[in-house]
Amino acid sequence: MKKLILIIMSIFLLTTSACAHGSRETDSSDKGELSDMKMSIQISCDSGSHTLTATLADNSSALAFFELLEKAPVTIKMSDYGNFEKVGSLGTSLPRNDTHITTTAGDIILYQGNQITIYYDTNSWSFTRLGKIDGMTQAELKQILGKGDVTAVFNILK
Repeated sequence: MKKLILIIMSIFLLTTSACAHGSRETDSSDKGELSDMKMSIQISCDSGSHTLTATLADNSSALAFFELLEKAPVTIKMSDYGNFEKVGSLGTSLPRNDTHITTTAGDIILYQGNQITIYYDTNSWSFTRLGKIDGMTQAELKQILGKGDVTAVFNILK
């Protein structure tokens, strides 16, 4: 009887392990982005008004940001820092998933848990990637973001 119980438990554990492994493979094919979690960003600046779209990253910080946007759009006044990013206070803190990364143009980053940055050039530091602006070149982003302060309104893309 004990052998039968051990065999049944072994089969159960192997089956459970195989199912869990299969779900990880599905997640890894997502390339770190949650394609169904899209947002729009309305940028107002000296050069006019621009609407950008972005795909959110696959982490708990991006999910928390998405859940914040489900309640209401988030408006952030952003200033230039170092001629490679715009940064502004989120007004609340989100969970951090900091890793050492090198940003590229279009990265949307959570910095210190309570600031949002939009990069139009590169920088290396310990950040949490929230998402990536879709289909914009570095030159296009630099033209939109590169001079003076901007106001960014983040909203869920519907």
